[in-house]
Amino acid sequence: MSATNVQEAPKKAVASNAIKFLFGGLSGMGATMVVQPLDLVKTRMQISGAGSGKKEYRSSLHCIQTIVGKEGPLALYQGIGAALLRQATYTTGRLGMYTYLNDLFRERFQRNPGITDSMAMGTIAGACGAFIGTPAEVALVRMTSDGRLPVAERRNYTNVANALTRITKEEGITALWRGSLPTVGRAMVVNMTQLASYSQFKTYFRHGPLKMEEGIKLHFCASMLSGLLTTITSMPLDIAKTRIQNMKMVDGKPEYRGTADVLLRVARQEGVFALWKGFTPYYCRLGPHTVLTFILLEQLNQGYNKYVLGVEKSTGL
Repeated sequence: MSATNVQEAPKKAVASNAIKFLFGGLSGMGATMVVQPLDLVKTRMQISGAGSGKKEYRSSLHCIQTIVGKEGPLALYQGIGAALLRQATYTTGRLGMYTYLNDLFRERFQRNPGITDSMAMGTIAGACGAFIGTPAEVALVRMTSDGRLPVAERRNYTNVANALTRITKEEGITALWRGSLPTVGRAMVVNMTQLASYSQFKTYFRHGPLKMEEGIKLHFCASMLSGLLTTITSMPLDIAKTRIQNMKMVDGKPEYRGTADVLLRVARQEGVFALWKGFTPYYCRLGPHTVLTFILLEQLNQGYNKYVLGVEKSTGL
């Protein structure tokens, strides 16, 4: 038989890298629209007590009541522009990179990634996304915490573009990456835990005793457990990141010298468990955000594969 009569097997249709990054950003932005109030409460609680050690809020509910009472209900969505920009940069980068690395791994090794493989890919994806998203993160922290400051000390950013412009003009462009070390460190821990544990929990639920079918129920269960594990491991670094990004100069010197200084001072002045201050709103924000992000991402991927590429089944993350 001649070579011209031999037909090559058609290559499997796969989503382009641009689509993977686009879906990562869209899923994160959709989830943020739902959980932004909880992110604001988490930030306010983490900043409360900075310097003095005095608690401003008795609980998450008290924090919400205080914000609504003093600033109005719309204040719960303060900084939404910066939050969406953060998702458009950070989540686009991390989820797009993780999906890309996952697909590359399966193609090259012809098997699903193991726990160490997933952790390594999550760490790389988190570092890349965090560095890209740090400017939006700085703007978000400042905009969500502004309302708790005395009127004379407020920065009064009108929107995320105004925040980024003023920070650059007043403090220099490097201020946009203030706290980048704890931000990248936190992102590496978060993504190593979140993305790897989500993949592993999903594999366990599908192939373990429960034999769960691919679908929203499976994505929900894997996401909630992944969110809990991520909250426990990442909160101390998240508090350090928040306080460094929100700090002001005192007598020409920065309030904190670095991540270790924040962690030591919080533990010394407010107690070790203060490193997990705001655990409830953090998990209530991260849990649903993880669930919504992964469900939206899985549905976008499945819809694209089915209706655009004509592929009925997808392995997902």
